[in-house]
Amino acid sequence: MAFTFTARAVGAETYEDDECFIAGVAEHEDGSGRQLTFMCSLYEPEDQDIATGMDSYCLVTPGQGTAYGGVREAVLKDRVLRIVVDPANLEALRLNDAEIEVALDVEDAHIQRFREGLRRVLAYGRQSEWPTVLEL
Repeated sequence: MAFTFTARAVGAETYEDDECFIAGVAEHEDGSGRQLTFMCSLYEPEDQDIATGMDSYCLVTPGQGTAYGGVREAVLKDRVLRIVVDPANLEALRLNDAEIEVALDVEDAHIQRFREGLRRVLAYGRQSEWPTVLEL
């Protein structure tokens, strides 16, 4: 069964001090509750990133489940974000199912900013980790 929730907060922002860009959704308006966070570096991957497999975007799920790359599909349509992850990452992401669905209960302007931010994150790093289906 897919992991589902309704997000009442979405965003996309650059964090210069942490050298990363983040796009995310959260269950509650204050950013708490269930969350999905998509992150990438502000800089191209370095040799050490490549050697450790950290040369792609990162997905963090509730409970701090974390995987680099692995998003196979990302579709945002009719205020619903549908993410399908590589089943090989389920344990690392602390998920039971490869499909995640998030209903977005926010203003259109916030959805548009999130859409643009997610597109940026998912195009970062190793091309083999870019989603094969990307409809944002």
